[in-house]
Amino acid sequence: MEETPLISRRKFVELLGAAGFATAVIGAVAAPLITRSKVAASGSEGSESEHRWVMIIDLSKCIGCRYCVYACQAVNDTADDMLWNVYLLDRTETGQPFNMTRPCLQCQKPPCAAVCPVGATYQRGDGLVVMDYDRCIGCRYCMVACPYDARRFNWHTRTDENYREPEWGEAEVERRPRGVVEKCTFCIHRIDRGLEQGLTPGVHRSATPACVNICPVRARIFGDLKDPESEVARIIATTPTFRLREELGTEPNVYYIPAEGMVIR
Repeated sequence: MEETPLISRRKFVELLGAAGFATAVIGAVAAPLITRSKVAASGSEGSESEHRWVMIIDLSKCIGCRYCVYACQAVNDTADDMLWNVYLLDRTETGQPFNMTRPCLQCQKPPCAAVCPVGATYQRGDGLVVMDYDRCIGCRYCMVACPYDARRFNWHTRTDENYREPEWGEAEVERRPRGVVEKCTFCIHRIDRGLEQGLTPGVHRSATPACVNICPVRARIFGDLKDPESEVARIIATTPTFRLREELGTEPNVYYIPAEGMVIR
């Protein structure tokens, strides 16, 4: 009996498109075809975790030094055209300039996970949106669905050196292969390792995202919103904050303290 040939990645993506997944991307309603069984230490997919990791970015303090960008590049081994942490100069409604930085917002209702046809993007119980690079087929539906431009597609096999090392840190994760989408992870490897060692992310540096540690003015704060004693819980409870494009219902886990002159609606 003749064996059926394995379907190619390109043909698989074509079949998905023919089956109507393009419409699902626009609506962000498609469910993954594959159910994940492997989960990470800090929070199992589909189950409630005792943690909810959030980041606060204080725009009134940020000085635009871009140290957070450089540290992210060093630790996560990203190239200049593949930045996971983005900086831009913006202006308030009154014309006052302010410095804006944006990582992946780790949405509680992530449209990127909803449209992934193979379960390569999924959400853990602690709220972190995770990439499984071994499963990613490079369809880039998640990039279309993300309203924050937080994802990057790896077009080429990288052979360049990480020129942010060692001044801004050392690479702590494997370089991603050609043909997959990648993004900020809140330095998930540090969080999980820290918890295994009994450390507290946001308190102990080795368990805290590199961008938070490097900030010279403490414009970034990280921690567990489910811990009422945490600094992030106290700040969010007592300080006016906003989240980007909240009207979309994505419920980001990155909170911003507004810059001077900024109007919160």
